[in-house]
Amino acid sequence: MVLLLFDIDGTLLLEATAAHVQAVHKAIREVYGVADPAATKVEAAGRTDYEIARNICLLNGVTAERFDRGREDFRIACVATYARLAPDDLSAHVAPGIVEVLEALDARDGVRLAVLTGNLEPIAHLKLARAGLGRFFEHGQGGFGSDHEDRTELPAIARARAGGYPRAQTVIIGDTPRDIACARADEVRCIAVATGPFTTAQLADADVVVASAHELLDVL
Repeated sequence: MVLLLFDIDGTLLLEATAAHVQAVHKAIREVYGVADPAATKVEAAGRTDYEIARNICLLNGVTAERFDRGREDFRIACVATYARLAPDDLSAHVAPGIVEVLEALDARDGVRLAVLTGNLEPIAHLKLARAGLGRFFEHGQGGFGSDHEDRTELPAIARARAGGYPRAQTVIIGDTPRDIACARADEVRCIAVATGPFTTAQLADADVVVASAHELLDVL
């Protein structure tokens, strides 16, 4: 049995984050009173939604204690705003080859699919559903940004939810150095896909680096 943990943004879906970014910024304005969150540049790739929001808030004078007190309000506001802003159809944003890969893996005995993402869980599932990929990923499985602010904690959460999968039977598939770092932190293997903002050279610390999803079945 093998547990395959797929990142969403930059891996399963490409350039599908506009409404998500708007939702994060609007929730920060509503909950923490930051006038223009978009003006504060924080690298988002591979970070959890909570970590992105915390960094923006701290850079705008919100204390860590104030941020922590408002986290649940932020989550509620962010999820509600994304549900309102998200396009009804995200299928055009599915990475080339991903549907074929997921269909082939889903048909294999001994393979379990789940997501490992910095997205808040309701946002992640809504993205997948509107992209036509929800059928591959069971609710109640995976690891999400709403489970822990630190992405390196998510692989262990996902393994536990799947019934305690051992590290040797778990593989993370993502597109950023932070995907690789969280795999290393939990001592699981990692395949990097250079379909996001990083080059194959920047992803060289993964166990395997591929240029596109078309290569995933061979390396798996």
